[in-house]
Amino acid sequence: MAKTVLGGTLRPMILHLAPVKIFLYPAVQFMTDTDCRPLGKREARKQDRRDAIVAAARRSFLEDGYAATSMSGLLKTLGGSKATLWSYFRSKEELFGAVISDVTAAFRQQVQGELLTPGEMEGTLVNFCRSFMNKTAHPDAVAAWRLVVAESGRFPEVGQIFYQQAAGHIESALAAYLAEGINAGRLRDEGATDMARVLIGMTAAQQNRRLWGVAAAGSEEMDVLARRFVGYFLRLFALPPMTPSLTPDRTQVEGSCAAN
Repeated sequence: MAKTVLGGTLRPMILHLAPVKIFLYPAVQFMTDTDCRPLGKREARKQDRRDAIVAAARRSFLEDGYAATSMSGLLKTLGGSKATLWSYFRSKEELFGAVISDVTAAFRQQVQGELLTPGEMEGTLVNFCRSFMNKTAHPDAVAAWRLVVAESGRFPEVGQIFYQQAAGHIESALAAYLAEGINAGRLRDEGATDMARVLIGMTAAQQNRRLWGVAAAGSEEMDVLARRFVGYFLRLFALPPMTPSLTPDRTQVEGSCAAN
């Protein structure tokens, strides 16, 4: 199986590529660590208010669903004026995007962090798959996944927002990592994004079992499955390591003949 330690260009590639371009909801784009800075008192109060709105919306979306959650209903829970609420979020869709970003923040950070940690390709991909399965097993992650599956048929924006704020980031980060392996000659080039979707598709199967009410893998079994999925993946896409040719080149033959 292919083993490699990928070069130092990976971190800027992932930080550049992982955030999916947001067309509809610019106010809730994924933030990198370079966006963090100290807040003044006024900004801190505004941030606290925003966090309270997102927390209330998170409970409503995950417990009651997308259709049953409304801006007016949240006002009854939060108090305050409609103008104040709308000054933070201009629409229900934008607020839902903020909730999905909040629900998946730790998940995205850990899973993307696995790809930035130096190490052999096989071990890095195993850690990625294990983290993916562990994080998606969290009750809030399961609730968000169930909400998207249940309501994106009637409300297409639900699936689009989930992809923009969560799934797309993970897919792009993994594709950037695999592109490094392709460029290093360790993986065959079948399209880095398509290859990422193959591995994520295998890993996400455990989430489907939870949605069906079927017992999913525990933590020990997740480790076994992560290694199995990466093994399947590398059998599909890994290139054999380069070995010196056993056939002497022309200069070696001519030199040998001259010596004789």
